[in-house]
Amino acid sequence: MAETLRLTGSETVTIRESLPELLEVEGSWEGGGKPPPAHYHPDQDEHFEMLEGQLKLKVKGEEHELGPGARVDIPSGTPHQMWNPYDAPARATWQTRPALRTEDWFRAIDRLHKQGRVGRNGMPGPLAFGVFLSEYRDVFRLASPPDVVARPLLGVLGLIGIMRGYRARA
Repeated sequence: MAETLRLTGSETVTIRESLPELLEVEGSWEGGGKPPPAHYHPDQDEHFEMLEGQLKLKVKGEEHELGPGARVDIPSGTPHQMWNPYDAPARATWQTRPALRTEDWFRAIDRLHKQGRVGRNGMPGPLAFGVFLSEYRDVFRLASPPDVVARPLLGVLGLIGIMRGYRARA
């Protein structure tokens, strides 16, 4: 049976295939969503194929609209954001190659939602982000501030987050 995991207040993923070389999910975005933080994946490529609805995609600062049938590839190391600001929901297949620990990252974020440890906007707060972005930096990094600034800052926030009970692993 397919398992659905919550990533933000308006975004979920349903795992379709999980292999070392590929994680394939079906992403669902409710309407009226806000852009997530610009981020990148240091050693993974992503491929999206729109199934229904529309999404906005911002890659390297350039904004695009994606509709049904649209396909997009995002190479590793490329800053991007994807969200649904429209009224209708949207769905897309989403492949990550290689899978690495992306499924673990998704499960950790979903666990925060189930524990009620996210803000009203459906996003983890700075202390949780400190813990999670430090633990999962191999699969997810913020595009700004630069890593040389972000890494020590996230380390400090992560230590405080751990003292406040945040755990990246189950």
